[in-house]
Amino acid sequence: MSFDFSKLLSVAWGGWTTAWPTELLALVWLAFLASWVGASFWQGRTKKQVMTLESQRYRLPILVGGILYTPWVAQLLGWKPLWVLGNTGIYIAAVLSAAGIAFAWWGRLHLGKFWSNTITHKEDHRVIDTGPYGIVRHPIYTGLIFGMLVTGIAIGLVTTILGAILISLGMWQKGRMEEVFLSKELGEDAYGAYCRRVPMIIPFLSPR
Repeated sequence: MSFDFSKLLSVAWGGWTTAWPTELLALVWLAFLASWVGASFWQGRTKKQVMTLESQRYRLPILVGGILYTPWVAQLLGWKPLWVLGNTGIYIAAVLSAAGIAFAWWGRLHLGKFWSNTITHKEDHRVIDTGPYGIVRHPIYTGLIFGMLVTGIAIGLVTTILGAILISLGMWQKGRMEEVFLSKELGEDAYGAYCRRVPMIIPFLSPR
């Protein structure tokens, strides 16, 4: 008995990802995921990191949000979009989502070998406060949260909107945990002073 991959593909690539131009939004995020995972090997040596059990405080909402964000959840539930933006609105959303991703990539490239998918203290770790890190303390989260919220609203499904909100909350929680960790590791005088000077995630807001 042979396995029918077309059925699996129809489940994974269905719902809002099958119609143009909303399909464009899916392609934007697939391109991001492929490039992000591909670059995950470029990072420095880890000196210390947050325990796995403790990291579930941010991993869980991101995981649940990611599941809700997939097209097959709304398809399975039979839910329809709350609104339809039209082709022009979707194209604008795609550009804004790509801009958020580009900002996140700027942050990752500027961070260089100090980047990690988890909360870690890298060898020779120091406070980076230039480039995008002079605008916000977590430019990667800023860009991804912005892009995810724009995409979720553009799709107009309750599941994508809730998914974007949960992912955003998870990233905010991760950012908070990261700051407590780095303040201890790099010193309150260094990282704490940086936190008091630069906004966390939303540009131009008061720090902290």
